Amino acid sequence: MGHHDLYAIGNALVDSEYEVSDAQLQAAGVEKRHMTLIDAQRRAELLHHVQGAHARRTGGGSAGNTVVALAQLGGRAFYSCRVADDELGQFYTQDLLSHGVATNLTHTRAPQGQTGSCMVMVTPDAERSMSTFLGATAEIDATALHPHDIAKSKVYYMEGYLAASPTGLDAALQGRALARAAGVALATTLSDMSMINFCRPGLEAMVGSPETGTLDYLFCNEEEAQVWCGSQDLALICQQLSQRARVVCLTRSAKGCVVLEGAQQIEVPAAQVKAIDTNGAGDMFAGAFLYAVTHGHNLAQAAWLANQCAGQVVAQYGNRLGQGAVDQLKAEFERYLAAV
Repeated sequence: MGHHDLYAIGNALVDSEYEVSDAQLQAAGVEKRHMTLIDAQRRAELLHHVQGAHARRTGGGSAGNTVVALAQLGGRAFYSCRVADDELGQFYTQDLLSHGVATNLTHTRAPQGQTGSCMVMVTPDAERSMSTFLGATAEIDATALHPHDIAKSKVYYMEGYLAASPTGLDAALQGRALARAAGVALATTLSDMSMINFCRPGLEAMVGSPETGTLDYLFCNEEEAQVWCGSQDLALICQQLSQRARVVCLTRSAKGCVVLEGAQQIEVPAAQVKAIDTNGAGDMFAGAFLYAVTHGHNLAQAAWLANQCAGQVVAQYGNRLGQGAVDQLKAEFERYLAAV
């Protein structure tokens, strides 16, 4: 039995979230609903646009959110990432440790420079638009990997955003090969439409092939799936995606999710909530789903828990839930399991 339920590699980013109007978003020149990579100069410009606005600061990074979600639910997680030797880097490291997530950051000396950060602008329609300054995380490489921990994990998870970093992609793929050789389940997320449009070859390498091994778990939302498959036909999308992974989780916002396993298709309704901020919802879904399947629950049960957890994330501002909210969701999950 693995000593980690989930081993993930991804970006280490400290999120600063701002509530803005559509007019403010437009004035700042930020592309709505997308993740856009920015440099230090552009980050300074955007900070000027939101000057005086209240910002909520949390640990972030897509896979970082996923490992924290799994750990909050009671799972064991390891996160490979890269920060700089600065205040944000110390904040990020302590944030992981405070959630019980093991990390390479406690074994390596952080380099000089700036820790990555993400400015998240949330409009009144609950859509999140992200401007990401990668900083130190842009140079994550294979030295962040802990081969022994990968081999002793149940699932190895690659953040799709790493497709934008040559060294990060190489590290993710080296870890993938180690995991496959050890018989560890493989998982990834398509992350964002911008990754599919501009970094598809890297994503294709993560997803794999019959030669390199296909995935055990693939996570994406409906919009990403449409771009990936070049179609809006849900039946065609399901047919295509089911060939890329043993299990595919296709999230559809208020319509719930579709879980594909071979010819089997399971539809699970969404939690009934009023969405105010979609930031982190997909990350939470993946973390809750992988927690459930690594703890003996079937796909329908895992999707139920994942939908409920993701629903709570979109019903609040911020990319993560407090431990009290997670404990309440876990108790609801136990009642749901007793009823089915």
